[in-house]
Amino acid sequence: MKKLILHIPHSSTNIPSLEGYVADANKIQNEIVKLTDWYTDELFFSETDIRIVAPFSRIFCDVERFENDEEEVMSNVGMGAVYERFDNGDLLRKVTSDLRAKIIKDYYWKHHNAFLDKVKEELNQSNSCLIIDCHSYPSIPIIRDLDQTAIRPDFNIGIDSYHTPKNLITACIAFFEEKGYSLGVDWPYKGTIVPIEYYQKNKAVYSIMLEVNRKLYLNEPSNEKSNQFEETKQVVKGFLEFIKKVM
Repeated sequence: MKKLILHIPHSSTNIPSLEGYVADANKIQNEIVKLTDWYTDELFFSETDIRIVAPFSRIFCDVERFENDEEEVMSNVGMGAVYERFDNGDLLRKVTSDLRAKIIKDYYWKHHNAFLDKVKEELNQSNSCLIIDCHSYPSIPIIRDLDQTAIRPDFNIGIDSYHTPKNLITACIAFFEEKGYSLGVDWPYKGTIVPIEYYQKNKAVYSIMLEVNRKLYLNEPSNEKSNQFEETKQVVKGFLEFIKKVM
């Protein structure tokens, strides 16, 4: 039986090491509340699929960024694979070349290698695999968001021209339309993750990002679950079950 690869990169609040951090603990905690994709490990829970959950906070190491800062647009504001700045531009930590190299080796690539291994396993067993890149986003843009449009959709799918088939996009649009939710396509965030070994090289590796607007399940701007949490979780569960039938 085919299994989805559920990639969940931003649900953790854990900072494994405070080396280099210069900001006070309260400010760091507030940034964690602001930037964490809260409870996506719960929203995208599945007993039958393969889950790759990053066990550390994105403000420690963001595995969704390109490793090379020259390729990563967010590195221009100090929010590349190894964050150096808060969303407001203040200094978060001082990152030496040695510290960066250690984080990339021990955390970034450890995560990506585990991700790659699971994709390889599914390819070997099923001759294809479908990655769901699992995220949430605030209903109001943060300062560093590239898209500052004030009104945001309930859900968003991020796509890749090579790895996201058109029939999958069409099916996703129909699914959320039937449920009565608004859906962005590459809006407010774009793209979806694929292991670099297969990126733009293997058509049997499919990928699509699903993002949930936090207004649907949190009492924003806090990280407190709202009364709609379970309802939203069921929508996500339904989406995962639906998408298996499509592919």
